[in-house]
Parts: sequence; C-alpha cells; structure tokens
Amino acid sequence: MTEVELKNDAINLLKQLIETQSFSSEEDQTALLIEDWFKRYNIDCKRTQNNVWAVNKYFDESKPTLLLNSHHDTVKPNSAYTKDPFKAIVEEGKLYGLGSNDAGGCLVSLIATFTYFYSTEDLKYNLVIVASAEEESSGPNGLNSMLPIIPKVDVAIVGEPTLMNLAVAEKGLVVFDAVVAGTPSHAAHPNDNNAIYNTIEVLQWFKDFKFEKTSEALGDVKLTVTQVNAGSQHNVVPGHVDLVIDVRVNDAYSNAEIAEILQAQSPCTSIKPRSLRLNSSSIPVEHPLVQEGVAMGRTTYGSPTLSDQAVLSCPSLKLGPGDSTRSHSADEFIYLNEIEQGIDIYIELLKRVIV
Repeated sequence: MTEVELKNDAINLLKQLIETQSFSSEEDQTALLIEDWFKRYNIDCKRTQNNVWAVNKYFDESKPTLLLNSHHDTVKPNSAYTKDPFKAIVEEGKLYGLGSNDAGGCLVSLIATFTYFYSTEDLKYNLVIVASAEEESSGPNGLNSMLPIIPKVDVAIVGEPTLMNLAVAEKGLVVFDAVVAGTPSHAAHPNDNNAIYNTIEVLQWFKDFKFEKTSEALGDVKLTVTQVNAGSQHNVVPGHVDLVIDVRVNDAYSNAEIAEILQAQSPCTSIKPRSLRLNSSSIPVEHPLVQEGVAMGRTTYGSPTLSDQAVLSCPSLKLGPGDSTRSHSADEFIYLNEIEQGIDIYIELLKRVIV
C-alpha cells in the first residue's frame, strides 16, 4: 500500500460519500461505505448506531490515546445550487458535491492516515478513529455518545476544513431564548407598556453589551440577536416578544459563566440557555502536535466556528483540508490537491509525534 494508492482510494471514497445522502440522523448508508473501507484494508472496525470507529492494531492501554475524528453527515443543500449536490463532479481540479468540503475531505484524509499507521508497532500513542454522525445537528447520537464507548482519549485531532492550518482554539456556543414582556391590548387603545416598543431598548442593550475578558486566540465573546418574534394579528398588541440570542464563547469563560452574566444583567423579563454543553475548546501551544505543526510551516489561529471539539474535554486541535468559507455554500467543492496535501501533512505530523 503506497501513499499514492491511499490518496486515490480516499478520493474515490469521498466521491461515493457525496453520491450517498447522509443528512444528520440519516447516515446509515455512508456508514456502510466507511465500514467497507476498513474491511478492504483488514481493519477491525465497530459501528455504534451510525458512528464507525476503530483502534490501531497494536493498541496498548498503558499508552496515551490520540483521537482522529471527523463526521460523515451533511446539512441539506441550499436552494442556490446550480450543480447536482449528490453527484461527484470533477472540474478543473475541484471535486464538487454536498459534503465535499465539510467535512468529507477531512474525513477521508483522516481515514487514509489512520490506515497508514494501523499496523505500525511501538507507536508512542494509541490511535482511535471515529467517523461520527450528527455533527451538523449537534445531535445526541454523534461523537458525544461515543466518548463512554471508545477508549479514554488524551488528545484529539478533529477534521474540519482549516486549509491545514492549526486551529488551536475554538469558540463555544450558547443559544438563549429570551422574553420581553408587556401588556397585551387592542391596538386601538392607548398602551404605555407595548412589548414591541419595550424591545427597542433591549435590542440596543444587546447591541452595546461587551463581555470584559478577551482571549489571545479567540478574541472577544460574540453576542448576536438572531431572531425576533411577536404578534399574531394586526389589531392586537402582543403581551411579549420572543428573542433568540446566539453567543459564541471564547476560552476565557465557561458557558455557565456566560449564562450567569446574562441572567443577572440583561434587561429581558427572562433569559434561559438551551444548553451549556457546547463549550469552547483548545490545545496548549506547547503540545507536540502544535509545535511540530508550526515546525512544518503551518500557522496557528482561533476558530469562530463550532465543531465536535465542543463535546471533548481533552486538549484538541482542529485541522483539515478545505476552506471553512466554502462550508454550507452552494456548489460546495474541495480541490483534489487539498486532499492529497492534507494526507501528506497528517502523516508527516503524526510521524513526528507518535512514531
């Protein structure tokens, strides 16, 4: 098995994945394709729901474990596609198709890398790979459900498109549901407590509010009001306005701290987090994965976008071929040479750290 053969096989797997629908919670057929890969390479793999996983041949419980993870579910294609999202089309070095960039290129590159090291003896780290489900929906049956099942993980590489640069930190996410109250009434009568008018000051407060602590890698916490809903008919002043607030959390705060601050200070009648489990994540810049990546010429940065890193409590590095700005876009694509280079960089990085 040569690296060239692995790269060609990985690209062919990605083409198959693109042409097999795998919306979140509907990944059963792509899971079969991934299982087939492992079987062809005589790798003993397991499947838990739609998550496919394996450990290296010479797994040793006395050694630390490195997780390689990416996902095989996709979002639904948006209406602006001009190409068939479920057809793998190659044009001018680009592989088009839904999930090609997010995160199929990363997934097949990590699968190829795991396969490359699978039978290597005396590694410094164990390897476990998880091709996970339900990443796009942050569902209950994705990587989070696998953590009690797979061996304890000491450090992780999460495959998301980073142009093969080192995302050493990633913002967490808390979504809040908030209410601004008022007095319901007929629109024809005076009302000094109109919930919609009350919302003007509340929206201005959110626009102006700043969290004090910033982060070297991730910058400031970003708070955005993303939904405003009120009223049912033209002649009725509603009794309340519902807001949705999206908060991207840096590594200077826990999600619980963000919730405490907004619940204590915001002018809303009520404000409640939907979940506190999608925390920020990071890896020390002193970690060998980062140090060796920098030595290979890769740059470091903090990522504003959420991934399965959010469910990990261990140090984790986000790293993968492709460009995050293409994710969820119409006519999504990844360059074939990005996949080839991604496999080269993954293999070289692991050679420096685990061999």
